Amino acid sequence: MDQFFRITERGSTVGREVRGGIVTFFTMAYIIVLNPLIIGTVQDGSGRFLGGSTESPDIPLVALATAVVAGVMTLLMGVMARYPLALATGLGLNAFVTYSIATRYTWTEAMTFVFLEGVIILLLVLTGFRVAVFRAVPGSLKTAISVGIGLFITIIGLVDAGFVRRTGTGPVPVELGIGGNLDGWPTLVFAIGLLLVIGLYARGVKGAILVSILLTTVLAVVVEALTDTGPSFVSPDETNPQGWNLNVPDVPSDVIADLGTFGDLWRLSIFDDVSGLGSTLGSYDAAAFIAIALLVFTLLLADFFDTMGTMTAIGAEGDLLDAEGMPPKTESILVVDSLAAMAGGAASVSSNTSYIESASGVGEGARTGLASVVTGVLFLVATIFTPLVSIIPNEAATPALVLVGFLMMQQVRHIDWGDLEVAIPAFLTIVLMPFTYSITAGIGAGFISYVFLKLVLGKGRQVPGLMALVAALFVVYFAIEPIRSLLGVG
Repeated sequence: MDQFFRITERGSTVGREVRGGIVTFFTMAYIIVLNPLIIGTVQDGSGRFLGGSTESPDIPLVALATAVVAGVMTLLMGVMARYPLALATGLGLNAFVTYSIATRYTWTEAMTFVFLEGVIILLLVLTGFRVAVFRAVPGSLKTAISVGIGLFITIIGLVDAGFVRRTGTGPVPVELGIGGNLDGWPTLVFAIGLLLVIGLYARGVKGAILVSILLTTVLAVVVEALTDTGPSFVSPDETNPQGWNLNVPDVPSDVIADLGTFGDLWRLSIFDDVSGLGSTLGSYDAAAFIAIALLVFTLLLADFFDTMGTMTAIGAEGDLLDAEGMPPKTESILVVDSLAAMAGGAASVSSNTSYIESASGVGEGARTGLASVVTGVLFLVATIFTPLVSIIPNEAATPALVLVGFLMMQQVRHIDWGDLEVAIPAFLTIVLMPFTYSITAGIGAGFISYVFLKLVLGKGRQVPGLMALVAALFVVYFAIEPIRSLLGVG
């Protein structure tokens, strides 16, 4: 095992890999609960929920499928690419599929578009195009991507914990807690958890992140038992701002999930009715195909560069990148990521992609694919013990993201801030990721500004052809809505 995963060679131990895999699972297990709430509760253009019902959503089935696909693809990443990177349904992508595609088509059609996007990305990997684009990115931008992602996961942690909140119609877009105050027991639990993980890490305690998550979860369970705070979302008409953001840390009455749900998984697959799907897709006219092509292009570009940024950030934090800033077995990582997009579409849980929360496991010491194997196994185990997984609230897991954001931020010193040709694109890359809540937007701004500055300064010949091509594609990506309007397609 040591030789297969190169554990000793990468300066790790089996214990660190196991701890790292567990921490990664804890920091991203929320997707099992959150993804069904996004894709499982919305009716498609024909009035059906995911799974075919017109009356009510099937949340347990979607949760099960989400965990199964995440588990299988993360296992594959660990065994095939041997990289400490976990995969699950991509947030942002699932919302785009739900609200921009499924509401205008059927769920089967929407997930077929996701599947096709995965096929295209796989072909781009197998032809060497995706790796070539990655090699063409300047080192300063690769570093900026890692730093930007660090800030991005920091804001994710702060927002998911309720420490930072949107103000709605207020004069500022975000604020501290509620009305500038840390109101509510869950936010206090997060604050204690953050201080705890910082203190443990500063003291050099082994397993600092894992220990902090477990101790903060215990605290959360005690707090909920004493205060009966409840969830922040009760119903579309009733909210509880002082409540727990997602999982309520109650001790469940049942530890084992309903195993009968496994038999219904095929009902979600896009291949459940192949003949019906074929006749539907064959009925589109030219305008409809243009609209679909633009939707698939949007999915493709977001998926393409999110993974590039994530695997770079993980490699930089774990000191796994080579002299060119490339992770080991780059092509294998990208192949698995492409297969995950296809699997997510085929299983109708939306595109699965690499998770930046994997950085929390790397922060715990993970350096190899063994950590991914552990995370993948835990996702599969979670299909049986879903009630137990739901004990861990966001407020207990998100302090780890803030600490990891700090660790990734340290790479900012490697950027030459005196060279405007690289400093300005790096700056835009870094700040736009957290400010727009999008890794892709940050990367796109960095690419476009880098090429633009080279042209303005008369150094256009220094720009690699692939960089220029990708920058042009990003211009199309950012202007996708005006282009749709111009072409008269929805």
